[in-house]
Amino acid sequence: MTKLSVNINKLALIRNSRGGNNPNLLQAALDCEKFGAGGITVHPRPDERHIRYADVYDLKEILQTELNIEGNPIEQKFIDLVLAVKPAQVTLVPDQIGQLTSDHGWDTHLHENFLSDLVRTFKKEGIRTSIFVDPNTQMIEGAKKIGTDRIELYTESYAAGFQRNKEMAIQPFISAAKVANELGLGINAGHDLSKENLKFFAQNIPQLLEVSIGHALVCDALYLGLENTIQIYKRALN
Repeated sequence: MTKLSVNINKLALIRNSRGGNNPNLLQAALDCEKFGAGGITVHPRPDERHIRYADVYDLKEILQTELNIEGNPIEQKFIDLVLAVKPAQVTLVPDQIGQLTSDHGWDTHLHENFLSDLVRTFKKEGIRTSIFVDPNTQMIEGAKKIGTDRIELYTESYAAGFQRNKEMAIQPFISAAKVANELGLGINAGHDLSKENLKFFAQNIPQLLEVSIGHALVCDALYLGLENTIQIYKRALN
């Protein structure tokens, strides 16, 4: 079964917009678990505009499922957070400071030494590692050399092309997944996956271990309710 990890950044953004603690982020995370999520994803950024670093420590104390921390390890603060919290998984993403949202994967050849050192550091502490990559077989081969446990396929191009020609949009991801499976890399995926395009993606990507979904899921929950939305996404996966 493919695991659904719910990214709660958008819930934190709503909370922060008015101050206080409404919605209660910790309770929302627990409810996501209760409603069937197999994990919780957070992506703290340096400006803490949504997830705050303090939230990550609090979440670690209460979650029963896996905690996945995403972020750019260019800042020591992020590295220190991961090593202190020791989540089940860390996903390394090449965001720039102040970036609105993730928009590309790593060049795993250009940054091989940097990423290799980080992966060794995190794995030594028992933290599973995942590297955010475009569906490019050369970048996936580079990820294998780095020593990561998994890759996370950046799926924006699939989502953008889904309505026009879903068979064409999925092809680079099928090729990427084939190479990853041959190399023994676990496969995660995320970015702009939705209830409309998720089922087709999951049906065509062999050995897809996990998807991380936040924005679309939270938008759907405004109309459908959080519990119902999580169940809809889970049915699309399995």
